[in-house]
Amino acid sequence: MKSKEVIIEPILTEKTNDLREKNQFVFRVDARANKIEVIQAVQSIFNVTPIGCNIINVKGKPRRVRYQVGRTPSWKKAIVTLKSGDSIPLFEGV
Repeated sequence: MKSKEVIIEPILTEKTNDLREKNQFVFRVDARANKIEVIQAVQSIFNVTPIGCNIINVKGKPRRVRYQVGRTPSWKKAIVTLKSGDSIPLFEGV
């Protein structure tokens, strides 16, 4: 899998803003990606040194549209910890 295919989008919420103070950045990643692929993708795309990665499978929630019952899709979230002093410019100023 190519590194551009691994990382889908950054996640910007109040909770992830608090994690940025600990030098941790949160991304939505491909469901087939593992920790090693996520670390390599972050390293090649943003030119930083990741020291760890935690992966979380987020289950879809039940939803209802009129009389149809369904679910939102499940997805995978990665929390990447960077070396002290490194930063991702994509998150700066947000």
